[in-house]
Amino acid sequence: MSVLSLKPRPEDVDALMREIGRRARAASRRMAPVPGPVKDAALREAAACLREAGAAILAANAADLAEGRAKGLSAASLDRLALDPARIEGIAGALESIAGLPDPVGRTLATYERPNGLTIERVATPLGVIGVIFESRPNVTADAGALCLKAGNAAILRAGSESHRSAAAIAQAMVEGLTRHGLPADAIQLVPTKDRAAVGAMLTGLDGAIDVIVPRGGKSLVARVQDEARVPVFAHLEGICHVFVHEGADLAMTRAIVRNSKMRRTGICGAAETLLVDRACAATHLAPLVADLLEAGCAVRGDEAAQAVDPRVSPATEEDWRTEYLDAIISVRVVDGLEAAMDHIDAYGSHHTEAILTQDQAAAERFLAEVDSAIVVHNASTQFADGGEFGFGAEIGIATGRMHARGPVGVEQLTTFKYRVRGTGQIRP
Repeated sequence: MSVLSLKPRPEDVDALMREIGRRARAASRRMAPVPGPVKDAALREAAACLREAGAAILAANAADLAEGRAKGLSAASLDRLALDPARIEGIAGALESIAGLPDPVGRTLATYERPNGLTIERVATPLGVIGVIFESRPNVTADAGALCLKAGNAAILRAGSESHRSAAAIAQAMVEGLTRHGLPADAIQLVPTKDRAAVGAMLTGLDGAIDVIVPRGGKSLVARVQDEARVPVFAHLEGICHVFVHEGADLAMTRAIVRNSKMRRTGICGAAETLLVDRACAATHLAPLVADLLEAGCAVRGDEAAQAVDPRVSPATEEDWRTEYLDAIISVRVVDGLEAAMDHIDAYGSHHTEAILTQDQAAAERFLAEVDSAIVVHNASTQFADGGEFGFGAEIGIATGRMHARGPVGVEQLTTFKYRVRGTGQIRP
Protein backbone atom coordinates (compact mmCIF):
# COMPACT_ATOMS: atom_id res chain seq x y z
CA MET A 1 0.00 0.00 0.00
CA SER A 2 1.54 3.32 -0.99
CA VAL A 3 1.91 6.17 1.49
CA LEU A 4 -0.27 9.16 0.67
CA SER A 5 1.02 12.70 0.57
CA LEU A 6 0.79 14.63 3.83
CA LYS A 7 -2.26 16.55 2.52
CA PRO A 8 -4.30 14.05 0.49
CA ARG A 9 -7.80 14.73 -0.70
CA PRO A 10 -10.53 13.72 1.79
CA GLU A 11 -11.87 11.13 -0.62
CA ASP A 12 -8.39 9.58 -0.87
CA VAL A 13 -8.12 9.26 2.92
CA ASP A 14 -11.60 7.77 3.09
CA ALA A 15 -10.77 5.21 0.41
CA LEU A 16 -7.47 4.37 2.06
CA MET A 17 -9.05 3.80 5.47
CA ARG A 18 -11.85 1.66 4.07
CA GLU A 19 -9.27 -0.53 2.33
CA ILE A 20 -7.28 -0.82 5.57
CA GLY A 21 -10.47 -1.84 7.36
CA ARG A 22 -11.30 -4.43 4.73
CA ARG A 23 -7.84 -5.95 4.96
CA ALA A 24 -7.91 -5.93 8.76
CA ARG A 25 -11.26 -7.72 8.84
CA ALA A 26 -9.95 -10.40 6.47
CA ALA A 27 -6.78 -10.76 8.58
CA SER A 28 -8.81 -11.10 11.78
CA ARG A 29 -10.69 -14.06 10.32
CA ARG A 30 -7.37 -15.73 9.52
CA MET A 31 -5.95 -14.91 12.96
CA ALA A 32 -8.82 -16.28 15.04
CA PRO A 33 -7.96 -20.00 14.67
CA VAL A 34 -4.16 -19.61 14.77
CA PRO A 35 -2.73 -21.92 17.48
CA GLY A 36 -0.98 -20.33 20.44
CA PRO A 37 2.48 -21.76 19.67
CA VAL A 38 2.38 -20.24 16.18
CA LYS A 39 1.46 -16.80 17.53
CA ASP A 40 4.22 -17.07 20.13
CA ALA A 41 6.82 -18.06 17.55
CA ALA A 42 5.78 -15.14 15.35
CA LEU A 43 6.09 -12.70 18.24
CA ARG A 44 9.56 -13.98 19.10
CA GLU A 45 10.51 -13.65 15.44
CA ALA A 46 9.16 -10.10 15.47
CA ALA A 47 11.39 -9.36 18.47
CA ALA A 48 14.39 -10.68 16.55
CA CYS A 49 13.44 -8.54 13.53
CA LEU A 50 13.23 -5.47 15.76
CA ARG A 51 16.74 -6.08 16.98
CA GLU A 52 17.96 -6.61 13.40
CA ALA A 53 16.29 -3.37 12.32
CA GLY A 54 17.70 -1.38 15.23
CA ALA A 55 19.81 0.95 13.07
CA ALA A 56 16.92 1.71 10.72
CA ILE A 57 14.57 2.35 13.64
CA LEU A 58 17.07 4.70 15.30
CA ALA A 59 17.55 6.58 12.02
CA ALA A 60 13.79 7.04 11.65
CA ASN A 61 13.58 8.15 15.27
CA ALA A 62 16.39 10.67 14.78
CA ALA A 63 14.37 12.23 11.96
CA ASP A 64 11.28 12.38 14.18
CA LEU A 65 13.28 13.97 16.99
CA ALA A 66 14.80 16.56 14.67
CA GLU A 67 11.35 17.52 13.40
CA GLY A 68 10.03 17.59 16.96
CA ARG A 69 12.78 19.96 18.10
CA ALA A 70 12.11 22.21 15.11
CA LYS A 71 8.44 22.33 16.12
CA GLY A 72 9.37 23.23 19.70
CA LEU A 73 8.20 20.04 21.43
CA SER A 74 8.76 20.09 25.19
CA ALA A 75 11.59 18.18 26.81
CA ALA A 76 9.05 15.73 28.26
CA SER A 77 7.51 15.12 24.83
CA LEU A 78 10.92 14.58 23.26
CA ASP A 79 11.79 12.10 26.00
CA ARG A 80 8.60 10.13 25.32
CA LEU A 81 9.47 10.11 21.64
CA ALA A 82 13.16 9.25 21.93
CA LEU A 83 14.55 5.77 21.29
CA ASP A 84 18.01 4.39 21.98
CA PRO A 85 19.48 0.87 21.84
CA ALA A 86 18.34 0.13 25.40
CA ARG A 87 14.77 1.20 24.65
CA ILE A 88 14.69 -0.88 21.48
CA GLU A 89 15.89 -3.85 23.49
CA GLY A 90 13.13 -3.14 25.98
CA ILE A 91 10.54 -3.14 23.20
CA ALA A 92 11.86 -6.46 21.87
CA GLY A 93 11.89 -7.91 25.38
CA ALA A 94 8.26 -6.89 25.86
CA LEU A 95 7.30 -8.84 22.73
CA GLU A 96 9.04 -11.91 24.11
CA SER A 97 7.29 -11.42 27.44
CA ILE A 98 3.90 -11.29 25.71
CA ALA A 99 4.82 -14.43 23.74
CA GLY A 100 5.41 -16.19 27.06
CA LEU A 101 1.91 -15.49 28.38
CA PRO A 102 -0.77 -18.19 28.29
CA ASP A 103 -2.91 -18.13 25.16
CA PRO A 104 -6.13 -16.28 26.09
CA VAL A 105 -8.07 -17.70 23.11
CA GLY A 106 -9.96 -20.97 23.46
CA ARG A 107 -10.13 -20.90 27.27
CA THR A 108 -13.22 -22.63 28.61
CA LEU A 109 -14.77 -20.04 30.91
CA ALA A 110 -17.71 -22.18 32.00
CA THR A 111 -19.32 -25.49 31.14
CA TYR A 112 -22.58 -27.01 32.30
CA GLU A 113 -25.30 -29.42 31.26
CA ARG A 114 -28.98 -28.57 31.05
CA PRO A 115 -31.72 -30.96 32.25
CA ASN A 116 -32.57 -31.71 28.62
CA GLY A 117 -29.04 -33.01 28.02
CA LEU A 118 -27.64 -30.00 26.15
CA THR A 119 -24.01 -29.29 27.05
CA ILE A 120 -23.14 -25.58 27.03
CA GLU A 121 -19.64 -24.12 27.06
CA ARG A 122 -18.62 -20.48 27.26
CA VAL A 123 -15.30 -20.12 25.39
CA ALA A 124 -12.95 -17.14 24.98
CA THR A 125 -12.66 -15.81 21.42
CA PRO A 126 -10.88 -12.83 19.82
CA LEU A 127 -12.63 -9.47 19.69
CA GLY A 128 -11.80 -9.06 15.99
CA VAL A 129 -10.22 -5.78 14.85
CA ILE A 130 -8.76 -3.35 17.39
CA GLY A 131 -8.13 0.27 16.40
CA VAL A 132 -5.41 1.96 18.43
CA ILE A 133 -4.88 5.72 18.19
CA PHE A 134 -1.77 6.97 19.96
CA GLU A 135 0.47 10.00 20.12
CA SER A 136 4.17 10.31 20.79
CA ARG A 137 5.35 6.99 22.25
CA PRO A 138 6.59 4.81 19.36
CA ASN A 139 6.82 1.72 21.61
CA VAL A 140 3.00 1.60 21.61
CA THR A 141 3.29 0.31 18.03
CA ALA A 142 4.92 -2.88 19.27
CA ASP A 143 3.06 -3.27 22.56
CA ALA A 144 -0.40 -2.74 21.07
CA GLY A 145 0.30 -4.81 17.98
CA ALA A 146 1.70 -7.71 20.00
CA LEU A 147 -1.15 -7.73 22.53
CA CYS A 148 -3.77 -7.68 19.78
CA LEU A 149 -1.98 -10.46 17.92
CA LYS A 150 -1.59 -12.63 21.03
CA ALA A 151 -5.35 -12.41 21.56
CA GLY A 152 -6.00 -13.47 17.95
CA ASN A 153 -7.02 -10.03 16.72
CA ALA A 154 -5.96 -7.76 13.89
CA ALA A 155 -4.78 -4.23 14.74
CA ILE A 156 -5.09 -0.91 12.95
CA LEU A 157 -2.56 1.49 14.49
CA ARG A 158 -2.65 5.24 13.98
CA ALA A 159 0.49 6.94 15.31
CA GLY A 160 0.79 10.62 16.11
CA SER A 161 2.53 12.81 13.57
CA GLU A 162 5.51 13.27 15.91
CA SER A 163 6.29 9.55 16.00
CA HIS A 164 5.15 8.52 12.53
CA ARG A 165 8.55 7.56 11.09
CA SER A 166 9.59 5.65 14.22
CA ALA A 167 6.27 3.81 14.41
CA ALA A 168 6.46 2.89 10.72
CA ALA A 169 9.95 1.42 11.12
CA ILE A 170 8.84 -0.62 14.15
CA ALA A 171 5.69 -1.84 12.38
CA GLN A 172 7.69 -2.87 9.33
CA ALA A 173 10.03 -4.99 11.47
CA MET A 174 7.12 -6.61 13.29
CA VAL A 175 5.29 -7.48 10.08
CA GLU A 176 8.47 -9.11 8.79
CA GLY A 177 8.47 -11.37 11.84
CA LEU A 178 4.81 -12.30 11.47
CA THR A 179 5.02 -13.21 7.81
CA ARG A 180 8.04 -15.44 8.39
CA HIS A 181 5.66 -17.68 10.37
CA GLY A 182 2.81 -17.53 7.90
CA LEU A 183 0.66 -14.97 9.68
CA PRO A 184 -1.08 -12.33 7.55
CA ALA A 185 0.88 -9.12 7.03
CA ASP A 186 -2.38 -7.18 7.44
CA ALA A 187 -2.77 -8.43 11.02
CA ILE A 188 -0.82 -5.30 12.05
CA GLN A 189 -1.36 -2.23 9.88
CA LEU A 190 0.03 1.22 10.59
CA VAL A 191 -2.06 3.96 8.99
CA PRO A 192 0.34 5.38 6.39
CA THR A 193 -0.80 9.01 6.49
CA LYS A 194 -0.48 11.79 9.03
CA ASP A 195 -3.77 13.33 7.89
CA ARG A 196 -6.08 13.76 10.89
CA ALA A 197 -9.03 12.71 8.75
CA ALA A 198 -7.77 9.15 9.26
CA VAL A 199 -8.64 9.42 12.96
CA GLY A 200 -12.18 10.52 12.13
CA ALA A 201 -12.53 7.63 9.71
CA MET A 202 -11.44 5.13 12.37
CA LEU A 203 -13.95 6.54 14.84
CA THR A 204 -16.76 5.72 12.42
CA GLY A 205 -15.77 2.06 12.65
CA LEU A 206 -14.86 1.76 8.95
CA ASP A 207 -18.16 0.22 7.89
CA GLY A 208 -18.13 -2.24 10.76
CA ALA A 209 -14.52 -3.34 10.31
CA ILE A 210 -13.35 -2.02 13.71
CA ASP A 211 -14.77 -3.69 16.82
CA VAL A 212 -13.20 -1.49 19.53
CA ILE A 213 -11.08 1.67 19.71
CA VAL A 214 -8.26 2.26 22.21
CA PRO A 215 -6.89 5.82 22.52
CA ARG A 216 -3.42 6.25 24.02
CA GLY A 217 -2.56 9.89 24.62
CA GLY A 218 -3.54 13.13 26.27
CA LYS A 219 -6.89 14.25 27.57
CA SER A 220 -7.90 16.02 24.35
CA LEU A 221 -7.35 12.91 22.25
CA VAL A 222 -9.22 10.64 24.67
CA ALA A 223 -12.09 13.13 24.98
CA ARG A 224 -12.44 13.32 21.20
CA VAL A 225 -12.46 9.55 20.86
CA GLN A 226 -15.02 9.11 23.61
CA ASP A 227 -17.23 11.85 22.14
CA GLU A 228 -17.09 10.80 18.49
CA ALA A 229 -16.54 7.03 18.38
CA ARG A 230 -19.38 4.92 16.99
CA VAL A 231 -17.81 1.73 18.33
CA PRO A 232 -16.94 0.73 21.92
CA VAL A 233 -13.94 2.47 23.51
CA PHE A 234 -11.45 1.14 26.09
CA ALA A 235 -10.02 4.23 27.77
CA HIS A 236 -9.78 6.51 30.74
CA LEU A 237 -10.16 10.26 30.44
CA GLU A 238 -8.25 11.18 33.61
CA GLY A 239 -6.33 9.51 36.42
CA ILE A 240 -7.39 11.49 39.48
CA CYS A 241 -6.01 8.95 41.95
CA HIS A 242 -6.40 9.21 45.72
CA VAL A 243 -4.48 7.91 48.71
CA PHE A 244 -6.50 7.76 51.94
CA VAL A 245 -4.55 7.58 55.19
CA HIS A 246 -6.91 5.89 57.65
CA GLU A 247 -6.57 6.28 61.42
CA GLY A 248 -5.15 2.75 61.54
CA ALA A 249 -2.25 3.55 59.19
CA ASP A 250 1.32 2.70 60.19
CA LEU A 251 3.22 5.98 59.88
CA ALA A 252 6.52 4.60 58.56
CA MET A 253 4.76 2.53 55.89
CA THR A 254 2.47 5.42 55.03
CA ARG A 255 5.35 7.88 54.49
CA ALA A 256 7.05 5.53 52.03
CA ILE A 257 3.86 4.72 50.12
CA VAL A 258 2.63 8.32 49.86
CA ARG A 259 5.97 9.55 48.55
CA ASN A 260 6.17 6.73 46.00
CA SER A 261 2.54 7.14 44.91
CA LYS A 262 3.13 10.80 44.08
CA MET A 263 6.79 11.21 43.23
CA ARG A 264 8.09 7.99 41.62
CA ARG A 265 6.79 9.23 38.26
CA THR A 266 4.52 12.25 38.43
CA GLY A 267 3.40 12.18 34.79
CA ILE A 268 1.72 8.76 34.67
CA CYS A 269 -1.97 8.08 35.09
CA GLY A 270 -1.41 6.05 38.27
CA ALA A 271 0.31 8.89 40.14
CA ALA A 272 -1.55 10.06 43.25
CA GLU A 273 -3.11 13.50 42.82
CA THR A 274 -4.99 13.87 46.13
CA LEU A 275 -3.97 12.82 49.63
CA LEU A 276 -6.79 12.36 52.13
CA VAL A 277 -5.85 12.13 55.82
CA ASP A 278 -8.19 10.86 58.51
CA ARG A 279 -8.79 13.55 61.12
CA ALA A 280 -8.34 10.85 63.78
CA CYS A 281 -4.63 10.54 62.92
CA ALA A 282 -3.94 14.00 61.52
CA ALA A 283 -2.11 15.12 64.67
CA THR A 284 0.57 12.45 64.16
CA HIS A 285 0.50 11.79 60.41
CA LEU A 286 -0.32 14.99 58.53
CA ALA A 287 2.77 17.10 59.28
CA PRO A 288 5.38 14.45 58.40
CA LEU A 289 3.53 13.48 55.23
CA VAL A 290 3.32 17.09 54.05
CA ALA A 291 6.97 17.71 54.96
CA ASP A 292 8.08 14.60 53.05
CA LEU A 293 6.29 15.76 49.92
CA LEU A 294 7.61 19.30 50.12
CA GLU A 295 11.16 18.12 50.70
CA ALA A 296 10.86 15.82 47.68
CA GLY A 297 10.11 18.85 45.52
CA CYS A 298 6.33 18.48 45.41
CA ALA A 299 4.10 21.54 45.66
CA VAL A 300 1.31 21.00 48.17
CA ARG A 301 -2.11 22.62 47.91
CA GLY A 302 -4.17 21.98 51.00
CA ASP A 303 -7.24 22.75 53.05
CA GLU A 304 -6.99 24.81 56.25
CA ALA A 305 -5.73 21.85 58.28
CA ALA A 306 -2.95 21.10 55.80
CA GLN A 307 -1.97 24.77 55.59
CA ALA A 308 -1.75 24.92 59.37
CA VAL A 309 1.03 22.30 59.60
CA ASP A 310 3.42 24.00 57.16
CA PRO A 311 3.54 27.58 55.83
CA ARG A 312 4.75 26.31 52.45
CA VAL A 313 1.32 24.76 51.76
CA SER A 314 -0.76 26.94 49.46
CA PRO A 315 -4.58 27.05 49.67
CA ALA A 316 -6.44 24.43 47.65
CA THR A 317 -9.38 25.52 45.53
CA GLU A 318 -12.45 23.53 44.59
CA GLU A 319 -10.84 22.95 41.19
CA ASP A 320 -7.78 21.30 42.78
CA TRP A 321 -9.86 18.35 43.99
CA ARG A 322 -10.86 17.75 40.34
CA THR A 323 -7.40 18.16 38.82
CA GLU A 324 -5.06 15.55 37.35
CA TYR A 325 -1.79 17.44 37.73
CA LEU A 326 0.58 14.96 36.02
CA ASP A 327 3.27 17.01 37.75
CA ALA A 328 4.95 17.41 41.14
CA ILE A 329 1.81 18.90 42.69
CA ILE A 330 -0.63 17.29 45.11
CA SER A 331 -3.80 18.39 46.89
CA VAL A 332 -4.21 17.46 50.57
CA ARG A 333 -7.39 17.33 52.62
CA VAL A 334 -8.28 16.18 56.14
CA VAL A 335 -11.52 14.15 56.24
CA ASP A 336 -13.71 12.79 58.99
CA GLY A 337 -13.04 9.07 58.66
CA LEU A 338 -13.61 6.35 56.10
CA GLU A 339 -17.11 7.41 55.08
CA ALA A 340 -16.01 10.97 54.32
CA ALA A 341 -13.00 9.73 52.36
CA MET A 342 -15.21 7.53 50.18
CA ASP A 343 -17.65 10.41 49.69
CA HIS A 344 -14.78 12.65 48.51
CA ILE A 345 -13.52 9.99 46.08
CA ASP A 346 -17.02 9.46 44.72
CA ALA A 347 -17.51 13.20 44.21
CA TYR A 348 -14.14 14.07 42.67
CA GLY A 349 -12.52 10.86 41.43
CA SER A 350 -12.21 9.52 37.90
CA HIS A 351 -12.70 5.81 38.77
CA HIS A 352 -9.05 5.02 38.01
CA THR A 353 -7.02 3.99 41.11
CA GLU A 354 -7.53 4.63 44.83
CA ALA A 355 -5.54 3.38 47.83
CA ILE A 356 -6.26 3.01 51.54
CA LEU A 357 -3.41 2.80 54.02
CA THR A 358 -4.39 1.12 57.26
CA GLN A 359 -3.75 -1.84 59.55
CA ASP A 360 -7.50 -2.05 60.22
CA GLN A 361 -8.57 -5.00 58.06
CA ALA A 362 -12.30 -4.28 58.39
CA ALA A 363 -11.84 -0.69 57.17
CA ALA A 364 -9.66 -1.90 54.30
CA GLU A 365 -12.18 -4.50 53.19
CA ARG A 366 -14.98 -1.96 53.26
CA PHE A 367 -12.92 0.46 51.14
CA LEU A 368 -12.06 -2.28 48.65
CA ALA A 369 -15.70 -3.32 48.39
CA GLU A 370 -17.38 0.08 48.21
CA VAL A 371 -15.04 2.36 46.24
CA ASP A 372 -16.16 2.21 42.61
CA SER A 373 -12.85 2.49 40.77
CA ALA A 374 -11.16 0.21 38.28
CA ILE A 375 -8.30 -0.45 40.73
CA VAL A 376 -8.51 -0.29 44.52
CA VAL A 377 -5.39 -0.84 46.62
CA HIS A 378 -4.66 -1.65 50.27
CA ASN A 379 -1.27 -0.72 51.75
CA ALA A 380 0.57 -0.30 48.45
CA SER A 381 1.45 2.47 45.99
CA THR A 382 -1.03 3.63 43.37
CA GLN A 383 1.83 3.42 40.85
CA PHE A 384 1.27 -0.34 40.59
CA ALA A 385 -1.66 0.55 38.28
CA ASP A 386 0.09 -0.94 35.27
CA GLY A 387 -0.43 -4.02 33.14
CA GLY A 388 3.18 -5.12 33.51
CA GLU A 389 2.92 -4.95 37.30
CA PHE A 390 -0.31 -6.97 37.11
CA GLY A 391 1.53 -9.75 35.29
CA PHE A 392 -0.06 -8.98 31.91
CA GLY A 393 3.31 -8.67 30.14
CA ALA A 394 2.21 -5.26 28.84
CA GLU A 395 -0.99 -3.28 28.53
CA ILE A 396 -2.76 -1.62 25.68
CA GLY A 397 -4.11 0.96 28.12
CA ILE A 398 -6.21 1.34 31.25
CA ALA A 399 -10.00 1.42 31.06
CA THR A 400 -12.29 2.99 33.64
CA GLY A 401 -15.61 2.11 32.01
CA ARG A 402 -17.89 -0.53 33.45
CA MET A 403 -18.45 -2.66 30.35
CA HIS A 404 -16.18 -5.58 29.44
CA ALA A 405 -12.63 -4.35 30.19
CA ARG A 406 -11.72 -2.45 33.35
CA GLY A 407 -8.30 -1.56 34.76
CA PRO A 408 -5.19 -2.56 32.81
CA VAL A 409 -6.21 -3.94 29.42
CA GLY A 410 -4.08 -6.97 28.56
CA VAL A 411 -4.54 -9.99 26.36
CA GLU A 412 -7.46 -11.48 28.30
CA GLN A 413 -9.39 -8.21 28.04
CA LEU A 414 -8.85 -8.25 24.26
CA THR A 415 -11.04 -11.32 24.00
CA THR A 416 -14.78 -11.83 24.19
CA PHE A 417 -16.62 -15.17 24.32
CA LYS A 418 -19.15 -17.29 22.55
CA TYR A 419 -21.30 -20.23 23.60
CA ARG A 420 -20.81 -23.69 22.16
CA VAL A 421 -23.90 -25.82 22.53
CA ARG A 422 -23.75 -29.56 21.90
CA GLY A 423 -26.84 -31.73 21.66
CA THR A 424 -27.95 -35.23 20.82
CA GLY A 425 -31.06 -34.39 18.80
CA GLN A 426 -32.94 -32.16 21.26
CA ILE A 427 -35.82 -30.01 19.96
CA ARG A 428 -37.58 -27.28 21.91
CA PRO A 429 -41.18 -28.06 22.87
